[in-house]
Amino acid sequence: MLFIEQLESVLQGNETSISHDELILRSRDQSVSDYVVMFFRFVTSGEIRKRSEFFEPFILGLTNSTVEQFCKSSVEPMGEESDHVHITALSDALGVPIRVVYLDRSSCDTGGVSVNHHDFIPATGDLPSATDGSSETINPVITLLYRPGHYDILYRK
Repeated sequence: MLFIEQLESVLQGNETSISHDELILRSRDQSVSDYVVMFFRFVTSGEIRKRSEFFEPFILGLTNSTVEQFCKSSVEPMGEESDHVHITALSDALGVPIRVVYLDRSSCDTGGVSVNHHDFIPATGDLPSATDGSSETINPVITLLYRPGHYDILYRK
């Protein structure tokens, strides 16, 4: 119920709509943010289960477990790390392009660090993909910074 209240409060035009500053304050409250994270964990799990034939080879390669076991042990519990499978499923479920940026220190011996990225484009059919011959580029809506074991949201200035 708390999650639904938070979701409804960000809808613009309602008498209960909250400001951007209030949204930031609420998202910093762990009791609120945990509900949001839990919701998206279940959305991710639902997408993986719904499209189990697609995700099964990746899951078997990662964990040697079934889709059901993977969802129960690696997707749904709080505190578990997310990886490529999780982000692909969430992007597909929400229909939202996601960009993950990461630092590449493989050239550290020369003193250089490069920033690389990987885009997750939903497989919804609504958006052009890199393989459909379209020259249209998709700008990801969400950008995450990957640090080993953790993702941070990056905001545009």
